[in-house]
Amino acid sequence: MSQEYGADQIQILEGLEAVRRRPGMYIGSTSSRGLHHLVYEIVDNAVDEALAGYCTEIEVTIHKDNSITVVDNGRGIPVEINKKKGISSVEVVFTILHAGGKFGGGGYKVSGGLHGVGASVVNALSEYLEVVVELEGHKHFQRYEKGKVIAPLKVIGDSDKTGTTVTFLPDKTIFEETVFDYATLRQRLREMAFLTKGLRITLRDERGEEVRSNSFHYEGGIKEYVQYLNKSNVPLYPDVLYFDGTVGEVSVEVAMQHNDGYNDGCYSFVNNITTPEGGTHLVGFRNALTKTFNSYARKNKMLKDNEPNLEGEDIREGLTAIISVKLPEPQFEGQTKQKLGNSEARGAVDSIVSGQLTYFLEQNPSVAKIIIEKSVLAQRARDAARKARDLTRRKSPLEGHSLPGKLADCSDKDPKNCEIYIVEGDSAGGSAKTARTRATQAILPLRGKILNVEKARLDRILTNAEIRAMITCFGTGIHEDFDIEKLRYHKIIIMTDADVDGAHISTLLLTFFYRFMPELIKQGHVYLAMPPLYKIERNKKVWYAYNDDELNRILAEIGRDGNNKIQRYKGLGEMDADQLWETTMDPERRILRRVNMDDDNLSELNLTFTTLMGDDVEPRRAFIEENAKYAENIDI
Repeated sequence: MSQEYGADQIQILEGLEAVRRRPGMYIGSTSSRGLHHLVYEIVDNAVDEALAGYCTEIEVTIHKDNSITVVDNGRGIPVEINKKKGISSVEVVFTILHAGGKFGGGGYKVSGGLHGVGASVVNALSEYLEVVVELEGHKHFQRYEKGKVIAPLKVIGDSDKTGTTVTFLPDKTIFEETVFDYATLRQRLREMAFLTKGLRITLRDERGEEVRSNSFHYEGGIKEYVQYLNKSNVPLYPDVLYFDGTVGEVSVEVAMQHNDGYNDGCYSFVNNITTPEGGTHLVGFRNALTKTFNSYARKNKMLKDNEPNLEGEDIREGLTAIISVKLPEPQFEGQTKQKLGNSEARGAVDSIVSGQLTYFLEQNPSVAKIIIEKSVLAQRARDAARKARDLTRRKSPLEGHSLPGKLADCSDKDPKNCEIYIVEGDSAGGSAKTARTRATQAILPLRGKILNVEKARLDRILTNAEIRAMITCFGTGIHEDFDIEKLRYHKIIIMTDADVDGAHISTLLLTFFYRFMPELIKQGHVYLAMPPLYKIERNKKVWYAYNDDELNRILAEIGRDGNNKIQRYKGLGEMDADQLWETTMDPERRILRRVNMDDDNLSELNLTFTTLMGDDVEPRRAFIEENAKYAENIDI
């Protein structure tokens, strides 16, 4: 803990000129995602202090005007003059790009920031930013506006504490969205707390009539993270397995536990930053898992000599795991920084997990037996699924495997021009087939509710007629066979009734896409159609309303009296083809909602699907009770 952290550890790499002109280069986008990234950048700096052993508390507050304050009780940013620039180190951190204690190796051993641009970029993209540093008995203050210094750093009082307080208001002229979402921040801050054992992070929201707040503090760290992610499943054994150690400069923590589900829920992190595309640390973990379980199964005659080895996916069926590594200079592949490239991380994770897992299995044969028996069942299901998958692969007409008979396909062969409506029921499907533009709009009617893929193994899923029809129609294949280049329609539109049953069918379909074809969602090909709830007629004129507010607005405009005829649609089947076209299928007039998926919160997204679609009723009830008051347009 004696590492020096002063003005000379703040190294300057380049200037800040381009940030306001091209903000997307620094924070990804100026949408909601980029807006929330501002908060993460400031919080990451405080978490770096925690990783270095100097910070135990972080508080994040959303104020009524949508400004943000982040307070930490770390050492405080150095305030003395930086010799290279002749200004205070605080000013260097907030006005010079790539300036911070994480460069040069003197300030932090490990750091969570990806670029080291955090504080200066947040400053550049804010209407104002104020920083208060408590250090060496004094309270220091500086204010910036749109990245520019208003006055030099000055002492504004005494203090017996240390730490940094940053308050900023995002610039409305830069961001398309300037309202912070409490749930989004809550998810990310909870994740940060899980990954930093012992750190307390508190989130407060002052915008409502009552202050909303959550506090996250986990002495168990990633072991508690696995318990949290497994709360909607039934664990196969009581304890979360935990392995840790250091090899060279790589520090490794792994927590894992199998449940009765069928999905692989392994999440990897580097210096507390999520790596959605995995990397060397995840490869090391998977290698260790596959090698160790096969070795144990062979040694203890749980696999016969003539039986093949278990594959990695068999062993990971129903596994929830967190792989967290910390190292001084992480190298990421690609511009998105989502995949770790350091070769030393692979060996470190493999070595630590192999050794400690082998010891655990030897000491706990009953747990080993449970995991291997589940893996063997998964292996058999995988073999059956492989045969079923062959039936769903798109083959050429010469091979005699045509598209489903109930599909009304479109004539245009350019996928960019084509869209497919997935419609519930034959009556709505009939209207849709009549209403559509045949050149570019295909219709696939589904019979009833499709199989809930959250509760079934792959072999059963792939023998389901409705699911096979969708896979064949889309043309992409699934899982490792998936190829986005073979997608036959660039818009996949779920069109269901605007009621509870329709919402359930939509959720079943989205669960299937998320589990088997997530790239469809990631690349923006999945949409929800928005059919109207009401038809209003007055003097032979017709209006459509998509919710109660719109109905009331229309009635206020045309007058509320007996001349109005109001029809409440109970389903798409009540519309004739012309009405369906006019309200829900005409590209010029329809409303479509694109389904988005955020890689930054994959573990939370996974938990949401498990909670909503799994067997356990209590977590589902709790989720609905917690979130219902924040939802909009609920149809009861």
